[in-house]
Amino acid sequence: MDGPPTRDPSGPSGLALAARVDALLAGGARWVWFRERDLAPGPRETLARAVLARVRARGGVLSLGGDAALAAALGADGVHLPGGATPADMTEARRRLPAGLIGVSAHTIADVEAAARHGADYATLSPIFATPSKPGYGPALGPEALRTASRHGLPVIALGGITRQRVRPCRAAGAAGIAVMGGLMRGGDPAGDVRTLLDAWRT
Repeated sequence: MDGPPTRDPSGPSGLALAARVDALLAGGARWVWFRERDLAPGPRETLARAVLARVRARGGVLSLGGDAALAAALGADGVHLPGGATPADMTEARRRLPAGLIGVSAHTIADVEAAARHGADYATLSPIFATPSKPGYGPALGPEALRTASRHGLPVIALGGITRQRVRPCRAAGAAGIAVMGGLMRGGDPAGDVRTLLDAWRT
């Protein structure tokens, strides 16, 4: 089939994602990174609007993955640019979202330094631990990479293989926060899983 899937946001998969987001928010999550890069533009916008409404109802923040134009059109809180984003990409994102959060995916310390130099508000650094969600990015960086990366003055979010037991080492190493994808999207108790991660961060 040519082109991206045209999954119906009101169909089973879209409804399942919305229900999952509801559960994560109920557990205390307040910053959601909407990706869904495999959707065609129309369905992606429809689903993003539905997720944004849920996040806003809980007083949360929504960052849209990779599309500053859509983030601005939706009134999202920010855009998260992919690894390899250029200074021009960051400038364009800032133009479209002058008061928004501009994030960048980083996979090396040099990536974090470049993000800081070109005006990003934060970077995710991954993979901190080995994870099937981040294949092809080399070996796990380990928490010590967070310590080094944070010296560039940019908030760094730990991503990749984050579990309850790994939260405290990330925070101790200077992470400004944690980002979790697979563990929260596949688990049987998303609200409880969020509470567990938040408790680990606070203690």
